[in-house]
Amino acid sequence: MTILAIDQGTTSSRAILFDADLSVLKVAQQEFTQHYPASGWVEHDPEDLWRTTLESCEAVLDGVAPPAALGITNQRETVVIWDRDTGEAIHNAIVWQDRRTADFCAELREAGHEAEVTARSGLLLDPYFTATKAKWLLDQVPGARARAKAGKLAAGTIDSFLIWRLTEGRVHATDATNAARTMLYNIDTGAWDEELCRLFDVPVEMLPEVRDCNAEFGECRLFGTAIPILGVAGDQQAATMGQACFRPGMMKSTYGTGCFALLNTGATRVASQNRLLTTVGYQIDGKVTYALEGSIFVAGAVVQWLRDGLKIIGAAPETQALAEAADPGQRVIIVPAFTGLGAPYWRPEARGAVFGLTRNSGPAEFARAALESVGFQTRDLAEAMRAYWAAAGAEAELATLRVDGGMSASDFAMQSLADILGAPVDRPDVLETTALGVAWLAGNGEGMLPDAEGFAERWSLERRFEPQLDADAREQRYAAWQRAVKATIAAG
Repeated sequence: MTILAIDQGTTSSRAILFDADLSVLKVAQQEFTQHYPASGWVEHDPEDLWRTTLESCEAVLDGVAPPAALGITNQRETVVIWDRDTGEAIHNAIVWQDRRTADFCAELREAGHEAEVTARSGLLLDPYFTATKAKWLLDQVPGARARAKAGKLAAGTIDSFLIWRLTEGRVHATDATNAARTMLYNIDTGAWDEELCRLFDVPVEMLPEVRDCNAEFGECRLFGTAIPILGVAGDQQAATMGQACFRPGMMKSTYGTGCFALLNTGATRVASQNRLLTTVGYQIDGKVTYALEGSIFVAGAVVQWLRDGLKIIGAAPETQALAEAADPGQRVIIVPAFTGLGAPYWRPEARGAVFGLTRNSGPAEFARAALESVGFQTRDLAEAMRAYWAAAGAEAELATLRVDGGMSASDFAMQSLADILGAPVDRPDVLETTALGVAWLAGNGEGMLPDAEGFAERWSLERRFEPQLDADAREQRYAAWQRAVKATIAAG
Protein backbone atom coordinates (compact mmCIF):
# COMPACT_ATOMS: atom_id res chain seq x y z
CA MET A 1 0.00 0.00 0.00
CA THR A 2 1.17 3.51 -0.80
CA ILE A 3 0.40 7.12 0.10
CA LEU A 4 0.38 10.03 -2.34
CA ALA A 5 1.53 13.43 -1.07
CA ILE A 6 0.96 16.61 -3.05
CA ASP A 7 3.44 19.41 -2.28
CA GLN A 8 2.23 22.52 -4.08
CA GLY A 9 4.94 25.14 -3.65
CA THR A 10 5.75 28.67 -4.75
CA THR A 11 7.79 27.75 -7.82
CA SER A 12 6.79 24.16 -8.54
CA SER A 13 4.24 21.45 -7.86
CA ARG A 14 5.43 18.04 -6.74
CA ALA A 15 3.92 14.64 -6.14
CA ILE A 16 5.70 12.14 -3.90
CA LEU A 17 4.70 8.51 -3.55
CA PHE A 18 5.57 6.91 -0.19
CA ASP A 19 5.40 3.26 0.76
CA ALA A 20 3.89 1.97 4.01
CA ASP A 21 7.23 2.57 5.78
CA LEU A 22 7.26 6.20 4.57
CA SER A 23 10.18 5.62 2.24
CA VAL A 24 10.08 7.68 -0.95
CA LEU A 25 9.22 5.54 -3.98
CA LYS A 26 8.73 8.08 -6.75
CA VAL A 27 8.86 11.85 -7.17
CA ALA A 28 7.58 14.02 -10.01
CA GLN A 29 7.94 17.78 -10.18
CA GLN A 30 6.94 20.56 -12.56
CA GLU A 31 7.84 24.22 -12.37
CA PHE A 32 5.40 26.91 -13.45
CA THR A 33 5.57 30.55 -14.52
CA GLN A 34 5.79 33.39 -12.02
CA HIS A 35 3.87 36.52 -13.04
CA TYR A 36 4.97 40.02 -12.01
CA PRO A 37 2.35 42.44 -13.39
CA ALA A 38 3.71 45.42 -11.41
CA SER A 39 6.49 46.25 -9.02
CA GLY A 40 6.00 44.26 -5.82
CA TRP A 41 3.19 42.19 -7.32
CA VAL A 42 3.48 38.40 -7.61
CA GLU A 43 0.81 36.17 -9.16
CA HIS A 44 0.27 32.58 -10.27
CA ASP A 45 -2.15 31.34 -12.88
CA PRO A 46 -4.38 28.93 -10.91
CA GLU A 47 -4.67 26.73 -13.99
CA ASP A 48 -0.87 26.35 -13.95
CA LEU A 49 -1.04 25.26 -10.32
CA TRP A 50 -3.77 22.75 -11.12
CA ARG A 51 -2.18 21.43 -14.31
CA THR A 52 1.27 20.91 -12.79
CA THR A 53 -0.25 19.26 -9.71
CA LEU A 54 -2.41 16.95 -11.78
CA GLU A 55 0.36 15.98 -14.19
CA SER A 56 2.84 15.38 -11.36
CA CYS A 57 0.34 13.05 -9.70
CA GLU A 58 -0.28 11.22 -12.97
CA ALA A 59 3.48 10.78 -13.44
CA VAL A 60 4.11 9.13 -10.06
CA LEU A 61 0.98 6.98 -10.32
CA ASP A 62 1.81 5.71 -13.80
CA GLY A 63 2.21 1.96 -13.70
CA VAL A 64 1.52 1.53 -9.98
CA ALA A 65 -1.49 0.49 -7.95
CA PRO A 66 -3.68 3.37 -6.72
CA PRO A 67 -2.57 4.81 -3.37
CA ALA A 68 -4.57 4.13 -0.24
CA ALA A 69 -4.70 7.80 0.79
CA LEU A 70 -3.72 11.29 -0.28
CA GLY A 71 -2.29 14.24 1.65
CA ILE A 72 -1.86 17.87 0.59
CA THR A 73 0.67 20.48 1.69
CA ASN A 74 0.93 23.88 0.08
CA GLN A 75 2.44 27.33 -0.11
CA ARG A 76 0.68 29.33 2.58
CA GLU A 77 -1.17 32.69 2.45
CA THR A 78 -1.61 32.67 -1.35
CA VAL A 79 -5.27 33.25 -2.23
CA VAL A 80 -7.59 32.16 -5.05
CA ILE A 81 -11.22 33.15 -5.64
CA TRP A 82 -13.23 30.98 -8.00
CA ASP A 83 -16.72 30.49 -9.39
CA ARG A 84 -18.66 27.83 -7.52
CA ASP A 85 -20.46 26.67 -10.68
CA THR A 86 -17.56 26.46 -13.13
CA GLY A 87 -14.60 26.09 -10.76
CA GLU A 88 -12.76 28.77 -12.75
CA ALA A 89 -10.75 31.43 -10.94
CA ILE A 90 -11.87 35.03 -11.37
CA HIS A 91 -8.26 36.26 -11.42
CA ASN A 92 -4.73 35.00 -11.00
CA ALA A 93 -3.81 33.80 -7.51
CA ILE A 94 -2.15 36.53 -5.45
CA VAL A 95 1.00 35.03 -3.95
CA TRP A 96 2.19 35.33 -0.35
CA GLN A 97 5.17 37.39 -1.54
CA ASP A 98 2.90 40.06 -3.06
CA ARG A 99 3.04 43.57 -1.52
CA ARG A 100 0.25 45.37 -3.39
CA THR A 101 -1.85 45.88 -0.25
CA ALA A 102 0.93 47.49 1.81
CA ASP A 103 -0.76 50.90 1.83
CA PHE A 104 -4.05 49.46 3.03
CA CYS A 105 -2.24 47.61 5.83
CA ALA A 106 -0.53 50.88 6.80
CA GLU A 107 -3.91 52.64 6.91
CA LEU A 108 -5.34 50.00 9.23
CA ARG A 109 -2.24 50.15 11.40
CA GLU A 110 -2.45 53.94 11.67
CA ALA A 111 -6.12 53.62 12.57
CA GLY A 112 -5.13 51.46 15.54
CA HIS A 113 -6.37 48.06 14.33
CA GLU A 114 -3.18 46.02 14.56
CA ALA A 115 -3.46 45.12 18.25
CA GLU A 116 -6.95 43.69 17.73
CA VAL A 117 -5.90 41.81 14.60
CA THR A 118 -2.97 40.27 16.48
CA ALA A 119 -5.10 39.42 19.51
CA ARG A 120 -7.58 37.52 17.37
CA SER A 121 -5.39 35.97 14.66
CA GLY A 122 -1.90 35.85 16.20
CA LEU A 123 -0.64 37.63 13.08
CA LEU A 124 0.55 41.11 12.20
CA LEU A 125 -1.02 43.58 9.81
CA ASP A 126 0.99 42.76 6.73
CA PRO A 127 0.32 42.12 3.01
CA TYR A 128 2.01 38.74 3.51
CA PHE A 129 -1.24 37.27 4.81
CA THR A 130 -4.37 36.37 2.87
CA ALA A 131 -7.06 38.79 4.06
CA THR A 132 -6.02 41.97 2.28
CA LYS A 133 -5.31 40.05 -0.93
CA ALA A 134 -8.85 38.64 -0.90
CA LYS A 135 -10.27 42.14 -0.32
CA TRP A 136 -8.23 43.48 -3.25
CA LEU A 137 -9.65 40.81 -5.58
CA LEU A 138 -13.22 41.52 -4.50
CA ASP A 139 -12.72 45.26 -4.95
CA GLN A 140 -10.77 45.22 -8.21
CA VAL A 141 -12.26 42.39 -10.29
CA PRO A 142 -15.41 43.75 -11.98
CA GLY A 143 -18.58 42.28 -10.48
CA ALA A 144 -16.70 40.13 -7.97
CA ARG A 145 -18.18 41.62 -4.82
CA ALA A 146 -21.74 41.37 -6.14
CA ARG A 147 -21.16 37.75 -7.16
CA ALA A 148 -19.69 37.03 -3.72
CA LYS A 149 -22.74 38.50 -1.97
CA ALA A 150 -24.95 36.34 -4.20
CA GLY A 151 -23.08 33.23 -3.00
CA LYS A 152 -21.58 32.47 -6.39
CA LEU A 153 -17.90 32.70 -5.42
CA ALA A 154 -15.63 30.65 -3.18
CA ALA A 155 -12.34 31.82 -1.70
CA GLY A 156 -9.46 29.96 -0.15
CA THR A 157 -5.79 29.25 0.09
CA ILE A 158 -4.20 26.87 -2.41
CA ASP A 159 -5.10 23.75 -0.44
CA SER A 160 -8.79 24.70 -0.66
CA PHE A 161 -8.56 25.26 -4.41
CA LEU A 162 -6.88 21.89 -4.92
CA ILE A 163 -9.40 20.11 -2.69
CA TRP A 164 -12.24 21.66 -4.73
CA ARG A 165 -10.66 20.52 -7.98
CA LEU A 166 -9.64 17.06 -6.72
CA THR A 167 -13.16 16.41 -5.40
CA GLU A 168 -14.74 17.96 -8.53
CA GLY A 169 -16.47 20.67 -6.52
CA ARG A 170 -17.90 18.44 -3.82
CA VAL A 171 -15.80 19.80 -0.93
CA HIS A 172 -14.90 23.37 0.05
CA ALA A 173 -12.64 22.95 3.07
CA THR A 174 -9.28 23.85 4.55
CA ASP A 175 -7.36 22.83 7.65
CA ALA A 176 -6.64 24.87 10.76
CA THR A 177 -2.98 25.57 9.87
CA ASN A 178 -3.87 27.20 6.56
CA ALA A 179 -6.85 29.03 8.05
CA ALA A 180 -4.55 30.43 10.74
CA ARG A 181 -2.46 32.18 8.06
CA THR A 182 -5.32 34.17 6.52
CA MET A 183 -5.71 36.92 9.18
CA LEU A 184 -9.43 36.05 9.14
CA TYR A 185 -9.32 33.13 11.59
CA ASN A 186 -9.51 33.36 15.36
CA ILE A 187 -6.91 30.98 16.75
CA ASP A 188 -8.55 31.02 20.19
CA THR A 189 -12.09 30.15 19.12
CA GLY A 190 -11.02 27.96 16.19
CA ALA A 191 -13.44 29.63 13.77
CA TRP A 192 -13.61 32.35 11.16
CA ASP A 193 -13.74 35.66 13.03
CA GLU A 194 -16.71 37.83 12.08
CA GLU A 195 -15.01 41.01 13.30
CA LEU A 196 -11.94 40.35 11.16
CA CYS A 197 -14.08 39.45 8.17
CA ARG A 198 -15.90 42.79 8.58
CA LEU A 199 -12.64 44.70 8.98
CA PHE A 200 -11.23 43.24 5.77
CA ASP A 201 -14.61 43.19 4.02
CA VAL A 202 -14.42 39.50 3.12
CA PRO A 203 -17.79 37.67 3.32
CA VAL A 204 -17.43 34.71 5.66
CA GLU A 205 -19.79 32.77 3.39
CA MET A 206 -17.03 32.58 0.77
CA LEU A 207 -14.60 30.86 3.09
CA PRO A 208 -14.05 27.11 3.39
CA GLU A 209 -15.05 24.90 6.27
CA VAL A 210 -12.13 24.57 8.69
CA ARG A 211 -11.23 21.00 9.65
CA ASP A 212 -8.53 19.20 11.62
CA CYS A 213 -5.28 18.46 9.81
CA ASN A 214 -6.17 14.76 9.95
CA ALA A 215 -9.82 15.14 8.95
CA GLU A 216 -11.48 13.69 5.89
CA PHE A 217 -11.47 16.12 2.96
CA GLY A 218 -13.50 14.08 0.50
CA GLU A 219 -12.45 11.67 -2.22
CA CYS A 220 -10.45 12.18 -5.38
CA ARG A 221 -11.83 10.10 -8.25
CA LEU A 222 -9.57 11.42 -11.00
CA PHE A 223 -7.03 8.59 -11.08
CA GLY A 224 -9.20 5.59 -11.78
CA THR A 225 -10.43 4.91 -8.26
CA ALA A 226 -11.67 6.78 -5.20
CA ILE A 227 -8.71 8.00 -3.11
CA PRO A 228 -9.56 9.57 0.26
CA ILE A 229 -7.92 12.90 1.09
CA LEU A 230 -6.98 12.41 4.73
CA GLY A 231 -4.33 14.99 5.56
CA VAL A 232 -3.85 18.71 4.88
CA ALA A 233 -1.38 21.25 6.32
CA GLY A 234 0.48 24.37 5.26
CA ASP A 235 4.07 23.72 4.26
CA GLN A 236 5.91 24.85 7.40
CA GLN A 237 3.46 23.14 9.72
CA ALA A 238 3.61 19.99 7.61
CA ALA A 239 7.40 20.03 7.99
CA THR A 240 6.98 20.41 11.75
CA MET A 241 4.88 17.23 11.80
CA GLY A 242 7.24 15.52 9.34
CA GLN A 243 10.03 16.24 11.83
CA ALA A 244 7.87 14.69 14.59
CA CYS A 245 8.12 17.87 16.67
CA PHE A 246 5.14 16.84 18.77
CA ARG A 247 6.46 17.76 22.23
CA PRO A 248 6.49 21.33 23.57
CA GLY A 249 10.01 22.72 23.34
CA MET A 250 10.80 20.93 20.10
CA MET A 251 11.76 23.23 17.26
CA LYS A 252 12.31 22.73 13.56
CA SER A 253 14.19 24.99 11.18
CA THR A 254 13.99 24.72 7.43
CA TYR A 255 17.09 26.18 5.79
CA GLY A 256 16.50 27.22 2.22
CA THR A 257 17.24 30.64 0.77
CA GLY A 258 15.97 31.95 4.10
CA CYS A 259 14.86 30.06 7.17
CA PHE A 260 11.48 29.30 8.74
CA ALA A 261 11.64 28.20 12.36
CA LEU A 262 8.69 26.87 14.36
CA LEU A 263 8.74 26.19 18.10
CA ASN A 264 6.08 23.89 19.51
CA THR A 265 4.52 25.66 22.53
CA GLY A 266 1.87 23.01 23.15
CA ALA A 267 -1.46 24.23 24.49
CA THR A 268 0.07 27.61 25.40
CA ARG A 269 -0.59 30.47 23.03
CA VAL A 270 2.45 32.73 23.28
CA ALA A 271 2.01 36.40 22.43
CA SER A 272 3.47 37.67 19.14
CA GLN A 273 6.31 40.15 19.64
CA ASN A 274 9.27 41.36 17.58
CA ARG A 275 7.66 40.07 14.39
CA LEU A 276 7.42 36.55 15.76
CA LEU A 277 4.06 35.05 14.88
CA THR A 278 1.69 33.05 17.03
CA THR A 279 0.13 30.37 14.90
CA VAL A 280 -1.49 26.95 14.87
CA GLY A 281 1.27 24.35 14.75
CA TYR A 282 -1.24 21.60 13.99
CA GLN A 283 -4.72 20.52 14.97
CA ILE A 284 -5.29 16.79 15.36
CA ASP A 285 -8.44 15.09 16.63
CA GLY A 286 -9.88 18.43 17.68
CA LYS A 287 -6.88 19.43 19.82
CA VAL A 288 -4.94 22.57 18.90
CA THR A 289 -1.18 22.76 19.35
CA TYR A 290 0.25 26.25 19.07
CA ALA A 291 3.61 27.37 17.74
CA LEU A 292 5.80 30.42 17.56
CA GLU A 293 7.14 31.12 14.08
CA GLY A 294 10.04 33.28 13.05
CA SER A 295 11.78 33.87 9.75
CA ILE A 296 15.36 34.65 8.80
CA PHE A 297 15.76 36.46 5.49
CA VAL A 298 19.18 35.07 4.58
CA ALA A 299 20.34 31.50 5.25
CA GLY A 300 21.38 29.59 2.13
CA ALA A 301 21.43 32.93 0.31
CA VAL A 302 24.66 33.85 2.10
CA VAL A 303 26.35 30.89 0.40
CA GLN A 304 24.88 32.03 -2.92
CA TRP A 305 26.50 35.41 -2.23
CA LEU A 306 29.88 33.75 -1.76
CA ARG A 307 29.37 32.02 -5.11
CA ASP A 308 27.71 34.70 -7.25
CA GLY A 309 28.75 37.95 -5.55
CA LEU A 310 32.25 37.37 -4.27
CA LYS A 311 32.94 34.39 -6.56
CA ILE A 312 34.87 32.71 -3.73
CA ILE A 313 33.33 29.31 -4.51
CA GLY A 314 31.99 27.58 -7.60
CA ALA A 315 29.38 25.48 -5.78
CA ALA A 316 27.82 25.43 -2.29
CA PRO A 317 29.50 22.18 -1.08
CA GLU A 318 32.91 23.86 -1.39
CA THR A 319 32.17 25.94 1.71
CA GLN A 320 32.66 22.89 3.95
CA ALA A 321 36.36 22.38 3.20
CA LEU A 322 37.04 26.12 3.14
CA ALA A 323 35.39 26.67 6.52
CA GLU A 324 37.33 23.80 8.07
CA ALA A 325 40.58 25.33 6.78
CA ALA A 326 39.89 28.79 8.27
CA ASP A 327 42.42 30.30 10.67
CA PRO A 328 41.12 29.52 14.19
CA GLY A 329 42.76 32.70 15.49
CA GLN A 330 40.49 34.90 13.37
CA ARG A 331 36.85 35.54 14.24
CA VAL A 332 35.39 37.15 11.14
CA ILE A 333 31.66 37.84 11.50
CA ILE A 334 29.29 38.35 8.59
CA VAL A 335 25.91 39.93 9.34
CA PRO A 336 24.05 38.97 6.13
CA ALA A 337 21.45 41.72 6.23
CA PHE A 338 21.37 41.97 2.44
CA THR A 339 17.63 42.67 2.48
CA GLY A 340 17.37 43.77 6.10
CA LEU A 341 17.25 41.82 9.34
CA GLY A 342 14.31 39.51 10.01
CA ALA A 343 12.95 38.35 13.35
CA PRO A 344 13.47 39.19 16.12
CA TYR A 345 15.06 42.50 15.06
CA TRP A 346 12.86 43.31 12.09
CA ARG A 347 14.97 46.11 10.69
CA PRO A 348 14.31 46.09 6.93
CA GLU A 349 16.53 49.14 6.44
CA ALA A 350 19.65 47.35 7.73
CA ARG A 351 22.27 46.19 5.25
CA GLY A 352 24.97 43.55 5.37
CA ALA A 353 28.29 44.08 7.13
CA VAL A 354 31.55 42.23 7.82
CA PHE A 355 33.50 42.58 11.07
CA GLY A 356 36.88 41.38 12.33
CA LEU A 357 38.84 41.49 9.08
CA THR A 358 42.64 41.25 9.15
CA ARG A 359 45.27 41.28 6.41
CA ASN A 360 45.16 37.48 6.50
CA SER A 361 41.40 37.16 6.10
CA GLY A 362 40.54 35.30 2.93
CA PRO A 363 38.04 32.91 1.31
CA ALA A 364 38.30 30.35 4.13
CA GLU A 365 37.43 32.89 6.82
CA PHE A 366 34.56 34.26 4.74
CA ALA A 367 33.20 30.75 4.21
CA ARG A 368 33.34 29.97 7.93
CA ALA A 369 31.71 33.28 8.85
CA ALA A 370 28.96 32.76 6.28
CA LEU A 371 28.04 29.33 7.66
CA GLU A 372 28.28 30.51 11.27
CA SER A 373 25.93 33.41 10.56
CA VAL A 374 23.09 30.92 10.18
CA GLY A 375 23.72 29.55 13.67
CA PHE A 376 23.87 33.03 15.20
CA GLN A 377 20.61 34.08 13.54
CA THR A 378 18.91 30.88 14.63
CA ARG A 379 20.00 31.50 18.22
CA ASP A 380 18.53 35.02 17.97
CA LEU A 381 15.19 33.42 17.09
CA ALA A 382 15.47 30.72 19.74
CA GLU A 383 16.36 33.25 22.46
CA ALA A 384 13.36 35.42 21.58
CA MET A 385 11.02 32.45 21.42
CA ARG A 386 12.19 31.11 24.77
CA ALA A 387 11.83 34.55 26.40
CA TYR A 388 8.25 35.01 25.23
CA TRP A 389 7.37 31.43 26.06
CA ALA A 390 8.78 31.83 29.57
CA ALA A 391 6.77 35.03 29.98
CA ALA A 392 3.69 32.94 29.24
CA GLY A 393 4.55 30.74 32.21
CA ALA A 394 6.07 27.76 30.41
CA GLU A 395 9.26 25.81 30.92
CA ALA A 396 11.24 27.55 28.21
CA GLU A 397 14.07 25.19 27.36
CA LEU A 398 14.89 24.27 23.77
CA ALA A 399 14.66 20.48 23.93
CA THR A 400 16.07 19.84 20.48
CA LEU A 401 16.31 21.41 17.05
CA ARG A 402 15.46 19.38 13.97
CA VAL A 403 16.69 20.69 10.65
CA ASP A 404 15.90 20.24 6.99
CA GLY A 405 16.34 22.13 3.75
CA GLY A 406 19.31 22.39 1.43
CA MET A 407 21.72 24.01 3.87
CA SER A 408 21.16 21.28 6.46
CA ALA A 409 23.41 19.08 4.28
CA SER A 410 26.44 21.08 5.47
CA ASP A 411 28.03 19.25 8.41
CA PHE A 412 30.04 22.34 9.31
CA ALA A 413 26.99 24.60 9.38
CA MET A 414 25.02 22.14 11.50
CA GLN A 415 27.87 21.59 13.97
CA SER A 416 28.30 25.34 14.26
CA LEU A 417 24.55 25.61 14.84
CA ALA A 418 24.71 23.10 17.71
CA ASP A 419 27.71 24.89 19.21
CA ILE A 420 26.05 28.31 19.18
CA LEU A 421 22.69 27.03 20.44
CA GLY A 422 24.19 24.80 23.09
CA ALA A 423 21.62 22.19 22.12
CA PRO A 424 21.57 19.07 19.94
CA VAL A 425 20.76 19.49 16.26
CA ASP A 426 19.11 16.51 14.58
CA ARG A 427 19.17 15.90 10.84
CA PRO A 428 16.69 13.26 9.64
CA ASP A 429 17.16 10.46 7.16
CA VAL A 430 14.17 11.65 5.12
CA LEU A 431 14.65 15.26 4.08
CA GLU A 432 11.26 15.44 2.32
CA THR A 433 9.83 16.55 5.64
CA THR A 434 7.02 18.71 4.25
CA ALA A 435 5.54 15.93 2.14
CA LEU A 436 6.35 13.42 4.88
CA GLY A 437 4.17 15.32 7.35
CA VAL A 438 1.00 15.07 5.27
CA ALA A 439 1.85 11.54 4.16
CA TRP A 440 1.87 10.57 7.82
CA LEU A 441 -1.45 12.35 8.40
CA ALA A 442 -3.05 10.57 5.46
CA GLY A 443 -1.53 7.19 6.31
CA ASN A 444 -2.65 7.46 9.91
CA GLY A 445 -6.17 8.37 8.82
CA GLU A 446 -6.28 5.34 6.55
CA GLY A 447 -5.01 3.08 9.34
CA MET A 448 -1.63 2.27 7.79
CA LEU A 449 0.48 4.36 10.14
CA PRO A 450 0.62 4.92 13.91
CA ASP A 451 -0.47 7.97 15.90
CA ALA A 452 1.85 10.89 16.66
CA GLU A 453 3.63 9.06 19.46
CA GLY A 454 4.20 6.00 17.28
CA PHE A 455 5.33 8.12 14.34
CA ALA A 456 7.79 9.97 16.58
CA GLU A 457 9.29 6.63 17.60
CA ARG A 458 9.74 5.73 13.93
CA TRP A 459 11.27 9.10 13.02
CA SER A 460 14.73 8.26 11.72
CA LEU A 461 17.86 10.21 12.61
CA GLU A 462 20.62 10.49 10.03
CA ARG A 463 23.00 12.40 12.30
CA ARG A 464 22.92 14.24 15.61
CA PHE A 465 25.26 17.19 16.11
CA GLU A 466 26.13 17.63 19.79
CA PRO A 467 27.51 20.95 21.10
CA GLN A 468 31.30 20.86 21.31
CA LEU A 469 32.04 24.42 22.44
CA ASP A 470 32.32 25.05 26.16
CA ALA A 471 29.83 27.50 27.65
CA ASP A 472 32.30 30.39 28.00
CA ALA A 473 33.44 30.20 24.38
CA ARG A 474 29.82 29.92 23.22
CA GLU A 475 28.75 33.05 25.07
CA GLN A 476 31.82 35.01 23.95
CA ARG A 477 31.08 34.25 20.32
CA TYR A 478 27.42 35.06 20.69
CA ALA A 479 28.23 38.35 22.46
CA ALA A 480 30.52 39.28 19.55
CA TRP A 481 27.67 38.53 17.13
CA GLN A 482 25.28 40.71 19.13
CA ARG A 483 27.76 43.59 19.06
CA ALA A 484 28.09 43.17 15.30
CA VAL A 485 24.31 43.25 14.86
CA LYS A 486 24.03 46.43 16.95
CA ALA A 487 26.72 48.09 14.86
CA THR A 488 24.98 46.98 11.65
CA ILE A 489 21.67 48.44 12.82
CA ALA A 490 23.36 51.68 13.87
CA ALA A 491 25.02 51.99 10.47
CA GLY A 492 21.69 51.44 8.69
